[in-house]
Amino acid sequence: MKPNRLIKATSPYLLQHALNPVDWFEWNEEALTKAQQENKPILVSIGYSSCHWCHVMEKQSFENEDIAALMNEFFVCIKVDREERPDIDQVYMEAVQAMGANGGWPLNVFLTPDQKPFFGGTYFSPKAWAQVLININKAYNEKRDQVLASAEELRTILASNDIERFKQQNTINDLKQEIQQAYQSTAPKFDKTWGGIDKAPKFIMPSVWQWLLRYYNITKNEEAITHLNLTLKRILYGGIYDQVGGGFARYSVDREWFAPHFEKMLYDNAQLLSLYAEAYSVTKDTEYKRAVQETFDWLEREMKDPEGAYYAALDADSEGEEGKFYIWTDEELKSVLRENYETAIHHFECTSEGNWEHGNNILKRKADSELDNNLLDKIKSELITVRDKRPKPGLDDKILSGWNALTIIGLTDSYRYLQDEKYLQAAKNVLSFIENKLLKENVLYRSYKDKTSPTEAFLDDYATLIAAYIAMQQVTLDESYLVKAKAITTSVIDNYFDATDGFFFYSAKQDLIARKKEVFDNVISSSNSMMARNLILLGQVFENDQWLKIADQMIKSLANVLRSELNYTANWGMAAMELYHSRAEVVLTGKNLFEKVNTLQSVFLPFTLLLKANENGEISLAKGKTNEETNLKIYVCFNKTCKLPVNTIEEALTQLG
Repeated sequence: MKPNRLIKATSPYLLQHALNPVDWFEWNEEALTKAQQENKPILVSIGYSSCHWCHVMEKQSFENEDIAALMNEFFVCIKVDREERPDIDQVYMEAVQAMGANGGWPLNVFLTPDQKPFFGGTYFSPKAWAQVLININKAYNEKRDQVLASAEELRTILASNDIERFKQQNTINDLKQEIQQAYQSTAPKFDKTWGGIDKAPKFIMPSVWQWLLRYYNITKNEEAITHLNLTLKRILYGGIYDQVGGGFARYSVDREWFAPHFEKMLYDNAQLLSLYAEAYSVTKDTEYKRAVQETFDWLEREMKDPEGAYYAALDADSEGEEGKFYIWTDEELKSVLRENYETAIHHFECTSEGNWEHGNNILKRKADSELDNNLLDKIKSELITVRDKRPKPGLDDKILSGWNALTIIGLTDSYRYLQDEKYLQAAKNVLSFIENKLLKENVLYRSYKDKTSPTEAFLDDYATLIAAYIAMQQVTLDESYLVKAKAITTSVIDNYFDATDGFFFYSAKQDLIARKKEVFDNVISSSNSMMARNLILLGQVFENDQWLKIADQMIKSLANVLRSELNYTANWGMAAMELYHSRAEVVLTGKNLFEKVNTLQSVFLPFTLLLKANENGEISLAKGKTNEETNLKIYVCFNKTCKLPVNTIEEALTQLG
């Protein structure tokens, strides 16, 4: 089979389609110009490497010579990896939803030659897809005026200002009252039996539970920490957590966290390192510590690039079957575990007939099982040795700047709260990769596979990198990380900020029919909420009132939504806490500083910023306190006013309250 143009792509997802008989283009000027010159509609097909139904549609339709011939004759066909070009996905997903269809992937959208959508959907069977191609071609040629009118109407909807739909100027009054309202609106939705929010399918939504940790830190509400622990334990005991190899699947199809959609995404696991490390710092529950350790081990074993960064995703499928890599028959378990078989099947709640479909078992954890750690490690080791010999799920080995920046944050949190140097070294390796391969003079690029993608990064990539620099400074106390964060933030404001409504565009320039803004938090927090948190911290550190004002206005615009829809505004809720709760700035100096600082770092202090005294730096609060000759000296400061310095961590914690 002769390869098509996608053979030159950097995306593993596009490369999977490089031998299709479809005359695929990447989204580029060549494709868009061809559509204009030939007056042909554009077919944009959007998916990603670990998308099950994307693979199904490729096998059924895009590898079919007859169907491909229809596509090539009638359309200019463009393949898009939504993880490489989320800006394109945003625009056309919204278009399909505006047409009244449910969104999802694969996303197949038909556009006029000037990129305006007029019809779209998700998965189509081969017969239905062939009929759609014929019908769309006929409609475009015979009813073009109607098609163009419909497309223009959709363009108008897409071009409307997202923010104005919900923006109101509110005030944030008493913080405890505000967050209490948010908690009270969310608590009735808690699943009191299985944890999380009471619905199915269940996504973990890390920022909701990180918000709840901070809510507990402020209010000491026992109901909140009880539900948090229930949620984190039920997730760890479910099939959504890989009981053998560590790491978390993307979501559970049921409310019990039992049967996952087996794909594993870097962005989930990066954030769950942070969540479980923070929860460990608050509760000292060793099961949370184990979850961090096992997830890190999985990242190192299955997801790590030789140069230190991490790959994007593992497919759900292997050998054409979803979950096959992870499931076990009773016979397999007997063969592998031998004398530990009975103990293991009790612990993992397996049955001889299978606890899942077709006689298979998904390993989960019996809640009251008290298995000795050494024996559990031995059982897991035996299982993973056998499992690793199976054909592995497909690996999407592109390296995404934003997802790797999230991983830096997860690794620094793991180092901070578990006090193991390997996490910090891994974080430094990732950052080194980003700086060497993806960052050039404050311009960040989205993706890397064998070479840097020409696509400039999007707001979420920049926002997470800024946050990663801040996280690195917090564990190393190296001010240069904050200086780098400040430089990139300045560039982002210059290129992404929209002064007309006070929010940030998702892309740096207008090269699609609409330039969107991402506002509501999802499994990954919204890029605008991440920028708000960055502006608050950097604005306070560098005394930049303009940055603080931007963040304040953004949060106030969303105050009403914040109070009522925590599930989609949790990161905004953390931003509000950080802006309106008194943030302590702790300046440390002394010759034995680094012997002592780990003790302070390991305490959960979400509203405390640690700084090292530095006479020659850019942070004014860190000046005038340098004394490398004396023993540890700690200055606890609120609102640029410092208390009397103390000499022990215990005294500093007392001052912090």
